[in-house]
Amino acid sequence: MRLKLYEESQVYRFYSSTTFPWPVQATGYMRALMLRSAELHRSDPPDIEDAIRVRVDRQRLLDDGTRRAAILVEESALRAQPFPRDVMREQLNRLLVMMRRPNVSLGVVPTQGRRVQKPAENFHLYDEVQVFIELLTAAVTITQPREIALYVQLFEDLAADAVYGRKARALINAAMEFLD
Repeated sequence: MRLKLYEESQVYRFYSSTTFPWPVQATGYMRALMLRSAELHRSDPPDIEDAIRVRVDRQRLLDDGTRRAAILVEESALRAQPFPRDVMREQLNRLLVMMRRPNVSLGVVPTQGRRVQKPAENFHLYDEVQVFIELLTAAVTITQPREIALYVQLFEDLAADAVYGRKARALINAAMEFLD
């Protein structure tokens, strides 16, 4: 993905049913994801420490306060344990820290309760210019306005199903207790 897109976008929207998107990833989680991807694809791991530095630098785009990130994660992603407990605990703590930022909105879509929209593939919306979907073997970039509008609507439907603030923190804390 073009670095310019990250820099030019003012509103990032992320939905994830399985992992945590780059703005809220802890470094241990980044490392574990990259190692797992290399293992899965039976490839040599990239220079992971350089890749982590790039991702951490990208996270700094939210530091200037002019950009906003709206992030939705499924509760099942909170409870999944694809990596060691210390990595997952660090990641869940990172979510709690990021929730305090005024330009970050973190919603958790509970596994129980009424839902307008079923879980979907992970996707990232950059303003209303591009949708990015990372699949197991490829990345899909959507730039057609009609298709982007569908993802905007999907995000809004999922956001309506999500809980925020105290209720989201309670789900994250429950997932942390589940690690013990």
